[in-house]
Formats: sequence, C-alpha cells, structure tokens
Amino acid sequence: MPIELICLDADDTLWHNMRHFGEAQDAFVAMLEPFAAADVAIETLEACEARNLKLYGYGAKGFTLSMIETALELGGDRLPGGVIADLLAAGRRLLAHPVELLHDIEATLDALAERGRLVLVTKGDLLHQEAKLAASGLGDRFSGIEIVSDKTTETFTRLFGRYGVDADRAVMAGDSMRSDILPALAAGAWAAFVPQPLAWGHEAAPPPANHDRFRQLGSLAELPDWIDTIGRPTIG
Repeated sequence: MPIELICLDADDTLWHNMRHFGEAQDAFVAMLEPFAAADVAIETLEACEARNLKLYGYGAKGFTLSMIETALELGGDRLPGGVIADLLAAGRRLLAHPVELLHDIEATLDALAERGRLVLVTKGDLLHQEAKLAASGLGDRFSGIEIVSDKTTETFTRLFGRYGVDADRAVMAGDSMRSDILPALAAGAWAAFVPQPLAWGHEAAPPPANHDRFRQLGSLAELPDWIDTIGRPTIG
C-alpha cells in the first residue's frame, strides 16, 4: 500500500537543537566547577532532568529549572546568588537561539510533499516549538502541526485517526528511537530512524529487531526513496 501521511519530527530532524543544549550544559558545568567535577555535575543534572520530566515536560524551560535545581543541590549554601542569575541567562539564550536548518531540508520536504501529506509531530514547550517553527519558515509546507507533551503509541494512534489514514499508510521519521520510532511502529506505522550526533541519552533505546516496517537512514534526504519502495512487491 502506498504511503499517504508522512510524519516528521522537528528538533534535530529538521533543524539543529541538541548543540544548543550542549552549549548550555557546558556553561552549567563551568559555573559548577568550584562545587563538583564535570562528570558529577552532568550525572546529577541528567538524574534531575529525568526526575522532573513528569513535572516540567520536555524543552528548554524544564532544562533550565533542572540546571538551577542541580546547582542548588551541588552548591548548597556556598552557591553564590549570581550563579542562579547566570543559569537563567543561559536558559534565555537556549530559548532565543537562531533556528538553523539541517542540510537540504527544504529540498527534501519538497520531495516528500510529492509523496504524501506532511505533518510535523514534535514534543516540548508549546510556545518555544511554535516560535522555532515560525523562525524556520517551514510551517506552510505542512498539512498539520502536532505539538504534544510526549510521543506514545496512543499519540500516534490518535494522530492517524485524526488525519483519516490507516496506520500502515503512514510513516514517521525522526532522530529518537524512544519517541519517534518505537511508538510509531507499535501503532502500526512505518518508521525511519535518522540518528544525529549529540543525541540525548534519554531518547536512546535498542532498535527493533528484524522489523519489516523499520529502516535506519543516513539522512532525511534518503526518506523519499525509501517511501518509494514501500508497497512494491519483492522480486526473487
């Protein structure tokens, strides 16, 4: 069956994202140097982030709050008040960074639009994701924009129903095995994993084994050609 709906992740699939989080984390580590070694600061921050996801959700604002909480945990009464102000400034920079498209994204979207309706499926802070989409200039290329608190099997099942397509006529592409690939496959769709450097450890998961509807790609530019093979009879 041909693909009718093409769902795409945003951060680190269409534009750079984690490099900016990395810069904020580097600033955090430098500020906490008097109180903790770099590996301890990072490990404590990651644990704090994971603990806070159910409260703050995904995105720059939750990350900033987790940096502040971790700084207070590691620095205690010795932590200068100025560090909190500096962490807030790092968080503001994270929210205001320029949107840099990945290589050949516009041409790739043009090619994908010839093969099906495009829907952006991204998670995180609503205001920030809307601002990044507006700054990207890509919004008009999508038939739908879905900004969700998390990506689960139920998220994709509801999405396919909303757009009136059977799951086996939909494909999801993104850089997160945990959020983009596994739940889309569980919902019955096809899924293309496009790994990116600097991936957040929280989004890592083992890939599906011997799954007919899964493919790992070297870049999003390979997605149109893979979509063209879906539904073709196997020869030999």
